[in-house]
Amino acid sequence: MKIHELHTSPETIHWGFFDSGLSPVLRIDSGDRVIVHSVSGEPADMPPDESKILPEHKEVHKRCTPGPGPHILTGPIWVNGAEQGDTLEVRIIQCRLRQDWGWNLIEPDHGTLPEDFTRRSLIHIPLDRERMVAKLPWGGELKLRPFFGVMGVAPQPSKGRIPSLPPGEHGGNLDNRELGEGAALYLPVWKRGALFSVGDGHAAQGDGEVCLTAIETSLSGKFEFHVRKDLSLDYPRAETPSHYITMGADPDLDLAAKQALRRMINDLVMRSGMTPEDAYRLCSLAAELRVTQLVDGNKGIHLMLSRDLIANRFLYGGLKDPSDHPR
Repeated sequence: MKIHELHTSPETIHWGFFDSGLSPVLRIDSGDRVIVHSVSGEPADMPPDESKILPEHKEVHKRCTPGPGPHILTGPIWVNGAEQGDTLEVRIIQCRLRQDWGWNLIEPDHGTLPEDFTRRSLIHIPLDRERMVAKLPWGGELKLRPFFGVMGVAPQPSKGRIPSLPPGEHGGNLDNRELGEGAALYLPVWKRGALFSVGDGHAAQGDGEVCLTAIETSLSGKFEFHVRKDLSLDYPRAETPSHYITMGADPDLDLAAKQALRRMINDLVMRSGMTPEDAYRLCSLAAELRVTQLVDGNKGIHLMLSRDLIANRFLYGGLKDPSDHPR
């Protein structure tokens, strides 16, 4: 296993889109780890004190052209051996804050209640990196739980360049707060090399991300990549040391919920030997159906099922045990 490091620069980012035609900025082998540095925020999101802005963030703003989406993504990373039809297993080893501030934005015509909140409102939130709390401007503190909102691979070549905002079968802007340290994300591979990119650092986010944004900030992550020839998926899956997770995304939240539920039922049937009826019942009795986000065009639902309920059966064969995740 090799450990690589990928820094943020105008040469290593793409702004606001995914595209299977992008050239990789790093090539690695299956099993390697990569420390990836990212930045988050467009020029209008920056604080008045320019000394707080990372130098590479300023350089990206200066030299790079914004894309159709707001996310500054580091990558793509080519993983040797990944072919269309495979699955890329991404183990999230670490998520670390790069700065002592974050930002939150309410934008007109966006968010869950655009009819109620019609003016642009941007705030900057101090982050205590030692105590891992945010100091909220209205008083009190919020425990930080960093994760990357955007993790994805190249889309199908036939789709061309797609905006980074809506999540989809390539992953992308999943905004799933469960995908922090200790989790594993499983992404279907649509293009040789997989071409993984990451960004949209969040210091903390509630389920739903209702006002449009979380505490957006710049993060560094350590990831471990595995090409899975034994696993073929139609849509991203995830797991944590405690739960299996399926996801759905659609402009209609009900349809997104049905997608996530059907995927969990299918996985239980295909990989644990349950009947469809029993899998459906188990989800009704014990699964947690949560709203991932309501604000990215395709609204998200994720369904969580405790690993304890499928003792000695491993749906995806990655994190076989809570102690299996190397740090």
